[in-house]
Amino acid sequence: MTEQERQEKARRDQIVRAVTEDFQARRAARRTLERGWQLNMNFLSGDQYCDLDGAGELVEEDAAFYWQSRKAFNHIAPTVDTRLARLAKVRPSLEVRAFSDADDDIRTARLCSNILRSVKNRVDLDGVVAHATQWSEACGTAFYKIVWNFQDGKVIGADEAGHPVREGDANVVALSPFEVYPDSLAVERMEDVQSLIHAKAVPTATVRERFGVEVAGSRIEEFALLPYSSASGWKRTADGEDHPVMEDAVVLIERYTRPCGVFPRGRLEIVAGDVLLYEGDLPYENGDRGERTLPFVRQTCIPLPGAFFGTCVVDRMIPLQRAYNAVRNRKHEFLNRLTMGVVAVEDGSVDAEALAEEGLYPGKVLVYRQGAAKPEFLPCGTLPHEFAQEEERIEEEFVLVSGMSEVSRNSANPTNVTSAVGLQLLIDQDTNRMHMSVESVERAVRETGKQILHLYRQFAGAGRILRMTGVGGEAELVSFSASDISADDVEFVSGYERTAAERREEILNLLSLGLLQKEGGGLSDETRARVLDALGYGSFENAKDVSHLHIKKAERENVLLEEAEVQAAAYDDHALHVAEHVRALLSGRENDEAVRGRIERHIASHRRAEAGMPSADEKGEEQ
Repeated sequence: MTEQERQEKARRDQIVRAVTEDFQARRAARRTLERGWQLNMNFLSGDQYCDLDGAGELVEEDAAFYWQSRKAFNHIAPTVDTRLARLAKVRPSLEVRAFSDADDDIRTARLCSNILRSVKNRVDLDGVVAHATQWSEACGTAFYKIVWNFQDGKVIGADEAGHPVREGDANVVALSPFEVYPDSLAVERMEDVQSLIHAKAVPTATVRERFGVEVAGSRIEEFALLPYSSASGWKRTADGEDHPVMEDAVVLIERYTRPCGVFPRGRLEIVAGDVLLYEGDLPYENGDRGERTLPFVRQTCIPLPGAFFGTCVVDRMIPLQRAYNAVRNRKHEFLNRLTMGVVAVEDGSVDAEALAEEGLYPGKVLVYRQGAAKPEFLPCGTLPHEFAQEEERIEEEFVLVSGMSEVSRNSANPTNVTSAVGLQLLIDQDTNRMHMSVESVERAVRETGKQILHLYRQFAGAGRILRMTGVGGEAELVSFSASDISADDVEFVSGYERTAAERREEILNLLSLGLLQKEGGGLSDETRARVLDALGYGSFENAKDVSHLHIKKAERENVLLEEAEVQAAAYDDHALHVAEHVRALLSGRENDEAVRGRIERHIASHRRAEAGMPSADEKGEEQ
């Protein structure tokens, strides 16, 4: 080994030590948080007789007496299920609004909307958001990792070894809070994180496949490091307890550092098994102005001031769940005493062991010593009313702490409200209580959409083909390049993906208010065609007339008029065509004199055809 090679090896070993020590320090700093997340997951799953000891470790609670009832009456799980069902409706539509009325901006917005729609369907973004929301509701925080997968997309060629080369595509993955380690636990925003580590256990085969490096694997049992979607399962270890384990695995550590004076383009270092797998600049230009930044988006259930990781309703419900379990179990123990009784016997008067094993079942012949006092039941009294009062009080506190009333959680109406308006107000109150969680999901999805567009602008290249939805809902193939995507000059439409019934109701309300009518009253042919198409009766309109076809033909003519002259056809609906061409002029094309002249001459040809006058070409033929 040469001196240069020894220096390079020493430098790489130093990077491995620095990254590994940094990772271990961040793990130690948040160990208590991780144990709290595990406690939340236990209570959510029904394992509710555990707690954190003085050292911050998760321990099992022992019963004070062997006969004590230790049932779990889980109110946390249905509450979280209700919140997840409500949050499942929170899906921003990822529609991009044009920056202006110019046709170029409209085409860019339509292209960006279709790119996002394509990625959403391909990666099942709704499922990814649902997975992340489960983590944020259970542990308080979840993350999205947005990357460019070069092994995805269509095959565009082959390398020297004959392996297929693909065009690549964006990918979105939901991450649990166990996998993400910020440089500071006190920062409140993702933008304030200067360095972030993504670490988890992976099989050594994964490292070999991705990086072409052989690393030594080992048995990993640390709960916080394991991927929870793995098929490694649970195995019983020598201590008799169940732990998730992964055999022949290694901890893959990825440290991302924002651009700074030392690293103007940021830094990415990947380490596994004491081996430096990669070092270089941050790979993605995914910032708002094209700068390189962290490819992560954070989502919280309830944000905490002065903390990077948020909290959740499970944290707040655990003390109530403990109290509720205690009340219900003591109540059941009292009822057992009432039904089974407590027998008092004189010492030596009966066979105490047989009586303890068999009890006083109906028809039992009880033989006791002559002259001794007969065994008898001790009076147990009646069930105290305080049990019922305490149980009701805790149930009311569940509603207060969780933000989910009986109307949402149990489809019950404890307030005896009978009017539809009153019931809707109760439901709206539950929705308002969840506003912080709803807003976090909205921001996370919008930020994810922006990063997807930035990745397409960086890696899409030239001549990429996309099947997109055009005006009128028709599918069309469009060729675009990275320069056609403007991720900075777009604005996401606020709102959700509405159901067909909700869209139909909104359109009918607009019609009833007369907001869609033209000035003289009634609907124009264009408006009627669009309304019927939005209501799902596009085929009905097609059978009645061809207004929407004329509109689409006029839009295609607008594109052709940018390069060449186009004459009106005799079969055109001239009123619809003229309206569409005037809209093109008013949307910014009047600034280009050549294009404006061609459109004006085309409109004039429609006017002449509508008046029955010969076109310019026909006049030339007659002469």
